[in-house]
Amino acid sequence: MIPIPAIDLKGGRCVRLFQGKMNEETVYGDDPVAMARKWEREGAERLHLVDLDGAVQGRPVHDTVIREIARAVDIPVEVGGGIRTLDHVAAFLAAGIQTVIMGTVAFLKPDLLAEAAARFPGQVAVGMDTRDDTIAVKGWQSTIPEKMAPWIQRLNSLPLSALIHTDISRDGTQQGANTRALRVVLEMSRHPVIASGGVGNLRDLKALKALASDVGRDFFGVIVGRALYEGTLSLAQAAACLERDAC
Repeated sequence: MIPIPAIDLKGGRCVRLFQGKMNEETVYGDDPVAMARKWEREGAERLHLVDLDGAVQGRPVHDTVIREIARAVDIPVEVGGGIRTLDHVAAFLAAGIQTVIMGTVAFLKPDLLAEAAARFPGQVAVGMDTRDDTIAVKGWQSTIPEKMAPWIQRLNSLPLSALIHTDISRDGTQQGANTRALRVVLEMSRHPVIASGGVGNLRDLKALKALASDVGRDFFGVIVGRALYEGTLSLAQAAACLERDAC
């Protein structure tokens, strides 16, 4: 399990939202490329980028700066937000992005997701963003009626790189991850699982490690955002805890 720093892009800046609310943002930098280099220098093994404006508008908005980040760092980069077509997927992969994350399309146009996964096996991840057991789409602005479990079972048949679960009500709060929902994902998904939302300190990471031990299966990674930017958790501390049991 590795810590994965998050860089959320809104208005060209690095921000963090509170519970996914677009009008409740905290700005942490005006230079996303410099931020990506900073996390790489501090030991990040992977970066998680989200085009927040793209998620709402339904198309990539920050694709230029995302490409610049991919060129600026030597570590894998995963990107989500507004990726709704095969052309979007192909363009990001051609630009050097390691993993393209499909969220809204995965649930509203599952045939398109299946086509993308078949065309780019092992390079497409699904972002499953939920409030409790309800899946949110379109930049977290709306929901679909079906719950998590049936969707996880459907996704198991596809050659995905990972399933990324974000608890929206915990995102940006530093109140701890939703271990109840993550248990369901970890137990049901046959894909590598990345946890996101709510991590604020070492205690929260220990809770995820305990969950993984109880299930008998590790997470691939844990996305960490506000805690890194606020300094309540350092990347070195997170890595030591998750990778070397130093917590």
